[in-house]
Amino acid sequence: MDIQIKEVCSKSEFKQFAKLPFKIYKKNNFWVPPIINDEIKALKSDSNPAFDFCDAKFWLAYKGNEVVGRIGAIINRKDIEKTGEKVGRFSRFETINNFEVANALLTTAEDWVKSQGMETVRGPLGFTNLDHQGMLIEGFDHLPSIASEYQMPYYQELVEKAGYQKHIDWVEFRLTINEIPEKAKKLNKIIQQRFKLNVVNFSSSKELKPYGKKVFNLLNSAFKDLFSVVELNERMMDYYIGRYFTILNPKFVKVVTDENNEMVGFIVGLPSLSKAMQKTNGKLFPFGFRHIMKALKNPSEVDLLLTGVDPEMQAKGVSAILITELQQVMLDHNVRHVETTGIFETNQKAIQHWKNYDHIQHKRKRCFTKQLDK
Repeated sequence: MDIQIKEVCSKSEFKQFAKLPFKIYKKNNFWVPPIINDEIKALKSDSNPAFDFCDAKFWLAYKGNEVVGRIGAIINRKDIEKTGEKVGRFSRFETINNFEVANALLTTAEDWVKSQGMETVRGPLGFTNLDHQGMLIEGFDHLPSIASEYQMPYYQELVEKAGYQKHIDWVEFRLTINEIPEKAKKLNKIIQQRFKLNVVNFSSSKELKPYGKKVFNLLNSAFKDLFSVVELNERMMDYYIGRYFTILNPKFVKVVTDENNEMVGFIVGLPSLSKAMQKTNGKLFPFGFRHIMKALKNPSEVDLLLTGVDPEMQAKGVSAILITELQQVMLDHNVRHVETTGIFETNQKAIQHWKNYDHIQHKRKRCFTKQLDK
C-alpha cells in the first residue's frame, strides 16, 4: 500500500482531519461525534489558548487521494516543566485497520517530538487533561459520555505492534441510583454543621456563571499532582467556561462553601448528551442544537463530568455531601443511571466509593508509552 503522510496546513485539510472519524465510525452505533467546528478550533493556535504553552502539529495519511488516517503530536511545555521528563504526546489518532498506515502515522509523530528534544512519547493525550485522552480498550458495546473516548477495537493491537506499552489506565463505571438512605442524609447534616459548610444550588446559567473560575481554580489545586494535569491559566479557564458552561443544566451542578463563603468543593453533572450528539452528526445547525436542548431539559441519565475538593478538606466528607446533593436532583428528575468519566486505576479510594453503588465497571481506557531511540 502506497501511503503518503502530509502535514495539515490548509483550511480544507483541517476540515478533512476533523471529519475523518465520521467515515471510520460510519456504521458504529456507539461512537459519539464531536461538533466539527469546535474540533477544528481546538486544533488552531488562533482559537485554542493551550498553544500559549503547547506546540503541536497534525498530519493526514493518504492512500492515493483518499484520507485513511490522522494523528497529532503535542509538546506540552508546562507538563515538561512540572515533571522534568522530556515527554511528547501523540493525539487524535484515527486510522483504518491497516498497520502500515498506523505505523506511518505514529512514526511521523515520534520523529517530530524527537526533533523537539523529547525522549519519550505517550498517548493518546490532548493539550490538557480536559482534552481528548486515553484509548478505549474495553467496553466497545457501551455508549460513552461526551467527556470520554471511543475507538475501534483494533487500535490497541496496531499501537502495541508499533512498540507501545501500557503507561496507565482509566476505568469508568455505570451506576444505578436508588433512594438516599436516611442515615446518609443525617451524616451529611452532621458534616455540614461540624465544618460550617453550605451547599450552593443553581437554577439558572446566570447564577452559575460567577462560579466558573472558582471551579477551575479549585480544580488546579485539587488535581495538580495527577498525571497529565497542568495548571490552567486565565485564558484556558475562559476557553473552557465559554465552551462548556453554556451547555450545563445548572440544577446538576453543586458547590460547597465554607463559613467564609469560599468554595471547598464542587461536582458537575450533565444530562447525557451522547444520543443527542449522535443525532446532530457533528453540526449544531439547523437542527442539532434542538436535540441538545431537549436532552438537557429532559434527562434520562447523567454523566458525572468533574468533582473537585480542596486538598485541605479532603477526607472530611465534602465529596459525600456533593454526591448526595446531586443524587437527590437526579431522583427528582427520575434519573436512575449515571456514567462516570475516567478514574485512574490507582485511585482505589474513588473506585471503592463507586462500588458502594449498584454498578458495573464497563470501560477501560489506556495511555500508552514508548521510549524513543537516541
